[in-house]
Amino acid sequence: MPVTAVIGAQWGDEGKGKITDYLAQNMDVVLRANGADNAGHTIINEYGEFKLHLVPSGIFNPEVISIIGSGVAVNPKILIKEIVELHSRGVETKNLKISSRAHLIMPWHILLDELQEKSSKENEIGTTRRGVGPVFSDKTARFGLRVGDFLQKENFKKRFQTLYKMKEILLRKVYKFKDLASCEEILRQYLEYREILLSYVDIVESEILVWEALEENKNILLEGAQGVLLDVDFGTYPYVTSSNCTLAGLCQGSGIPPTKINEVIGVVKAYTTRVGSKNQPFPTEMPENLAKTLRERAREYGATTGRPRRIGWLDGYFLQFSAKLNGFTSLAVTRLDNLAGIEILKIANPFLEKSPETKAGWLENKPRQYTRLFGWDKDISNCESFEELPFIAQFYVKFIEILTNVPVKYVSIGPERNQTLIRAQNLKP
Repeated sequence: MPVTAVIGAQWGDEGKGKITDYLAQNMDVVLRANGADNAGHTIINEYGEFKLHLVPSGIFNPEVISIIGSGVAVNPKILIKEIVELHSRGVETKNLKISSRAHLIMPWHILLDELQEKSSKENEIGTTRRGVGPVFSDKTARFGLRVGDFLQKENFKKRFQTLYKMKEILLRKVYKFKDLASCEEILRQYLEYREILLSYVDIVESEILVWEALEENKNILLEGAQGVLLDVDFGTYPYVTSSNCTLAGLCQGSGIPPTKINEVIGVVKAYTTRVGSKNQPFPTEMPENLAKTLRERAREYGATTGRPRRIGWLDGYFLQFSAKLNGFTSLAVTRLDNLAGIEILKIANPFLEKSPETKAGWLENKPRQYTRLFGWDKDISNCESFEELPFIAQFYVKFIEILTNVPVKYVSIGPERNQTLIRAQNLKP
């Protein structure tokens, strides 16, 4: 049976949570493979509306094994809060597992994230200040604490005390920060987190669970965080996240070899959004008067921070880039319903030039040339098939196929699980 990967094709916030929740109804294992609680997946289903930051979106299927993979950085406080909220609303988490290899976010990571961002002044990256950059820095430098360290209490205490001394010197001497909580206070707090987590979830070698599922021909879904354009290697660097958001990153963060991936679904919002300051590249950004209207209609605010998202037209060049980088086998186009009522729609064309200068400058706010399409007025949120959509809405979707050379398999016309249209699986762009 197939291994399916779900990847955001833009700057995140494409609706991956909804697509994962939808696909999870027919899965045996759902694994969140990257990121941290700096990413939020909004899901609306029979249990209500949720904003998940660490728990995989497959948690709403009680038959699914939901795994937080080795590529995820875990803030135990946030994870416990998320689990408690799920329980309070009738969602069972008995099948939730955490990789022993996932790294722990510590209080000094959050402090360093904030202090580093403040010290950058006009060159701020726009992080969520959740400690994500520093925790992945420590992971690479081999100074990290991992979830598996919780399993050996005395060893955890020794390693914690050693790392605390290192970070205390850094914070006091370099950043002149004097208010770091005492070693005893933070250690006591994390030992409490340890006891609570061990009562809620299993800490496991998740790659072994995944390999067993592969051998048993079970359906596995890999859930990605953020989007391709935030990838630390291939995104709009330095305005990126600190992990890999590509298919390669999902393989690395799950233990599944690339040869086992059967389907790679790129999730594409019908327009483009990103969170960040105006100095960050966004070539297709709309005029604010139009962006404000669409932002309010579509509730385009960050699921984690609540920050208003910048709004832009669909960018064909970036979509091509994402499709080639990840080898998308199909696309899921989301939030198509939010474009209703816009008189003229624009889609940025891929660059026609093939010069080295064009390729070298692709991250810049290079002006785009657009294809303009008439919009539609009809509310499409109640359509029951792709063929019921207005002709121009169908053409808009087909134009995305032409740009990417990838078939669109799913079209989302609203936040509910059942507001998802499935197109024929043998389609070719």
